[in-house]
Amino acid sequence: MAQLLPAHGKREVLDWYHLVENIYKIGGDKKRLRQIKSSLWRGFIDEALELLATCKGTQVQNLRTYLTKHQSRIVNYDIYQSLGIPIGSGEVSSTVKRIASRLKLSGAQWLRSSVNQILRLRCAYLNGAFLLSTST
Repeated sequence: MAQLLPAHGKREVLDWYHLVENIYKIGGDKKRLRQIKSSLWRGFIDEALELLATCKGTQVQNLRTYLTKHQSRIVNYDIYQSLGIPIGSGEVSSTVKRIASRLKLSGAQWLRSSVNQILRLRCAYLNGAFLLSTST
């Protein structure tokens, strides 16, 4: 896990499903699309850009720009998935919504032993920096 985390302590990962949507927007040769998808699944951005080098069109240029812009957020999704790390934003968004609704319950009371954890979650939610942590 330490190898997956950059020096600044936070890693933004581009949602795999949004990435795939952008791949299929270019259309064309299905074999090439599968190759591009396979390269990006393993985090090989240069390989994907090389496959796009001979393609023409606005959508292809848009994908090249998109890949270049988000290069630092494209990871080896295969490794992430094998480690059980979510590769899509749906699971994270769902968790944040559940926590937000729980924190906003009218008349909610918290155990003294869990107040610090709840406050930490609430602050992370409000700051937009939701991080899963098991430390107290």
